[in-house]
Amino acid sequence: MAASDLQMVAHFALLSRILAVFFQMVFNSLIPDHNADAFRMPRLHSPSNGDVLLDILFGGFSRWDAQHFLFIAEFGYIYEQNFAFLPLFPVILRALAETLLGPLQPWLGLHSRLLLASTLLNTVIFVLSAVVLYQLSVAVLQDRRLAALSSLLFCLNPASVFMSAAYSESIFMLLSFSGMLHLEKARPLTSCALFALSTAARSNGIINAGFLFHSQLKQCILYLRPELKFTGKDWHKLCWHLILRSALLVTVGSVVIVLPFALFQYYGYLTFCRSAVNPALTIPPHLLQLAREKGYRLPGKDSAVPSWCHHRYPIIYSYIQDTYWNVGFMRYYQLKQLPNFLLAFPIIALGIWAAKQYVLSDPWYCIHLGLLHKKLKGEREGDGKPSSGFSSHRVFVYVVHATALLAFGVCFMHIQVITRFLASSSPVLYWFSAHLLQDKEQGHLAQDSATSSYPYTFSIIPRNPLTALLQDWRRCSLTARCVLGYFLLYWFLGLALHCNFLPWT
Repeated sequence: MAASDLQMVAHFALLSRILAVFFQMVFNSLIPDHNADAFRMPRLHSPSNGDVLLDILFGGFSRWDAQHFLFIAEFGYIYEQNFAFLPLFPVILRALAETLLGPLQPWLGLHSRLLLASTLLNTVIFVLSAVVLYQLSVAVLQDRRLAALSSLLFCLNPASVFMSAAYSESIFMLLSFSGMLHLEKARPLTSCALFALSTAARSNGIINAGFLFHSQLKQCILYLRPELKFTGKDWHKLCWHLILRSALLVTVGSVVIVLPFALFQYYGYLTFCRSAVNPALTIPPHLLQLAREKGYRLPGKDSAVPSWCHHRYPIIYSYIQDTYWNVGFMRYYQLKQLPNFLLAFPIIALGIWAAKQYVLSDPWYCIHLGLLHKKLKGEREGDGKPSSGFSSHRVFVYVVHATALLAFGVCFMHIQVITRFLASSSPVLYWFSAHLLQDKEQGHLAQDSATSSYPYTFSIIPRNPLTALLQDWRRCSLTARCVLGYFLLYWFLGLALHCNFLPWT
C-alpha cells in the first residue's frame, strides 16, 4: 500500500505542476501586467525568437522576487538589496543553465535558460517534496491515510505559485522536510547537513535547529526515566555520557546549521565594508545606469561605506529588510494594508486553530514541553495522547515550530507573505487541514479508501481521496468546503495575480 500511495502522491504532484504551468500561461496571456513598483532586471541583449517563445510559456514565473533570483544567477550579487536573497537557489540555477541547458545556447539567451532551469528544477523538487512529506507524515502521524491526504492537499497548497516560480521556497521546503524526516529516523548528522543547506536557501532555516535541540533533550529524558534501574555508578556514567553527547551534538549541529547564513553575511561585509571581494568587478554599463537611476548601492572603493558597516553586528540581511522592505515590529499594521491582512487571515486562523486544538487535546503534555508522557507519572498505559493522528505526541515539536513561525510573521513580516512562509516551512498546515477533512468526512473517505487496497493506476484525471471529495463537493460538510475552497481559491488566485505583477507576494 505504501508504494501505491507514493505513486498516487507523485502523480498528483506532477499533475498539479503541469496545470500550474498551463494556467500561468493562460492568465499571463489574458491579463495585462500591472506596473508594480518592483525590481525589474534589465535586458542587455535583444531577445531571440526562442526567448520570446519561452517568455510566453513561462514568463509569469519571473515576477516579483523571481527577478532578484534570476538577476543574481545571471550577474551575481551586484546591488545591495540582492543580499536579501541567499545564494543556494541562484547558484544551482546558473549551474543548470550552463551545463544541462547549455546546448540550447544558440536558441536561448542566458536569462531564458535560467528561467527554464528554474521551472524544471522546481517541478522536480515539488514532486520530491510531496513524496518526502508523505514519508515524514507516515513517520510522525503513524497513519497512512492521513499522511496520503496531507500530501495530496500539499499539491494544491495556497502558496502553489511560489513552488513553480523562480523562488527558493521549493528547494527550502524539500531540504527542511528531508531534514525533519532524517531526524525522525534517528539520523541527526544527515539532518544537520540538510538543515544547513536549507539555511543556505532561506534565512528561516536557522530555526530548524530547534528540532535538533528538542530531539536530543527528549532522548536524554527518555533514557534517564525513573523506571530504568541502574546502580549508582552506572547511573552517573550513563547520565554524563548522554548529556555530554547530546550537548556536543546540539552545539556542533547548531553551528553547522547557522554557518551558511553567517558566511553569507560575512561575504556581504567584505563586499561593501571592506571592498575586498569584487572592488574591480566589471559591471555592464546598463547595470551601472540602472543603479544611478534607481539609487541602488554598488560595492567598490568609490562608493561610500554603508551605515550598517558601523553597527556592532554588521548584518547586511537585517539592514536590507529594514531599509528596503520596511520590515520591523508591527510596522505593517496600517489601515491601507487591510486587504493584505484579509488575504493572510485564512492561514493565520488555521495556524491558531491547529495550535489550540493540539494543546487542548492534552494540556499536561504541552506544559511539560512534549518531553514527558503521563504514563511516566504512574497513569494507565492507555492514558495520555493517542499514538497516531494529528494529536499524537510526535506532532508537538512541529506545532511549536509552526506557531513560532506564525507569531514571528504576524509581528514582524509583511502579512501577506505568511502564506508562503508557513506553507514552505511547516507540514502542520497540511496535517491539520487533512485532520479536519478526515474528521468531518469520515464517510466519504471511508468509501474511497476501498480503492487504496488495489495498486494505483495511472490516469489523466486521478482518482484519490482528495479528488473524490472535490467531485462530491455538495455533500461535504461546511468545514470541508471551507478548507478545500481555501486551497483551491488561493491556488488559482496566486497564479492569476502573481504572474501579472499584481499584489500576491
